[in-house]
Formats: sequence, structure tokens, C-alpha cells
Amino acid sequence: MTLLRNLLYYPVFYIGSPILVLIAMPIMFINAEAYRKWVRIWARFHHWCLKNLLGIHIEMEGGPIEGPALYVFKHESMLEALDLPRIFEYPAPFAKQEMFDLPGWGLVAERYGCVPVARNQGAKALRKMVAAARERSSQGRELVLFPEGTRIPHGTVAPLRPGFAGLYKLLHLPIVPVAVNSGPLYHRWIKQPGTITYKFGETIPPGLPRAEVEKKVEQALNALNS
Repeated sequence: MTLLRNLLYYPVFYIGSPILVLIAMPIMFINAEAYRKWVRIWARFHHWCLKNLLGIHIEMEGGPIEGPALYVFKHESMLEALDLPRIFEYPAPFAKQEMFDLPGWGLVAERYGCVPVARNQGAKALRKMVAAARERSSQGRELVLFPEGTRIPHGTVAPLRPGFAGLYKLLHLPIVPVAVNSGPLYHRWIKQPGTITYKFGETIPPGLPRAEVEKKVEQALNALNS
């Protein structure tokens, strides 16, 4: 049954997605609001595929807070990134600069308003990234970061990227850590049915010392490791 579910999921999602992208291409040049809604439709389409084809159900413990904030996610699979437009009203994810250089995807990400992360490119690149993040936040958008920098196997505690503390200091925003346990079910070729949980942790105020905020974030991100 699990194999059959996957044989349905892959063609439906990976054929349906390009069709939705092709429809979105002219929209993003004409109407930003309509484009945002279309991205949300795509995320809901993926969620429909999870639930109805793979038998994967999503549970939310807590949720987004009122006002501007930086949401930091545990990153176990691509699910977290694909699901952001469904979880939030209008997220502004941080994405590696290399992703913006990809044909097609880079244009889509730029038009949606993702924040490019130029690693190891000095203070000027950092100031540009922070300025872009502040602009998105001032527009009422939710900033979203994967502070571990890459996908981490379930149950593994990974160090936070060095730039995380600097970003926290410069943005002066509260942090909402979000744990997720998607790896065992989703980060595999034969995806498994079951329940994936997003656990929103307690809000961490701005202005804490580096060691303290990193400890709080690390503990909250790994709350679903067992």
C-alpha cells in the first residue's frame, strides 16, 4: 500500500507542480498579490498530495505570533520549505544565494521576495541581507530561517550557523523556534504514512546574549527529536 501511495504521489505532484508554475509565470509580472496567492495554492496542493496520496497528516502545536518575528525552523526535509506558504500568510524565507542563480527558480524566488543569503562574502553582503530582511518585515511578512544551514537527520543535534547570532543581533526581532519531525516519513524515496508535527516554541525576546539565545534555540529546535 505504501509503495502504491508513492507511485501516485510522484507523478501527481511532480507533473502538477510544473503546470502550476507555468500558470504563475505571467501572473508574477502582472499582479504581486495574485502571485502570492498562487504560491499559496501550490503549497496547499502539495499538502493535499501529502494527506490524500501519501497518508501523511500534519499537526500544529502552537502557531505564528502577532507582530514581526524571525521564525527559525528545524530542517529535516524539503517539506518544511515547501510548506511555508501554507503555514504563514506571506513568508519571506532566507535562501542561499546559489539558489537565486538557478535558471527559472531564481526569478521565481526573487519575485516572491525571498531573502538571499550570501555566505562568506563579507560585511557588505551581510548589510544588504539585513536591509532586505528589514524591508520584508516592515511589510508585515514573516521572516523564516533554517539556522542549521542544511537538512539534519532526525534525532541529530547540529550546531547553528555562525551567522545566526549576528542576524539575531542586527534585526532586533523576537525569535520563534519551530521543531519538526518530518525526516523519518518524508526525507526518503519511499515516503511513509503517519503524522508530522510542527511544534512552535516559546517566543525568545531580542537582545539576549549570544550564548543564551543559541542555547534556547537549540533546545527548542530539537524538542521533537525522540
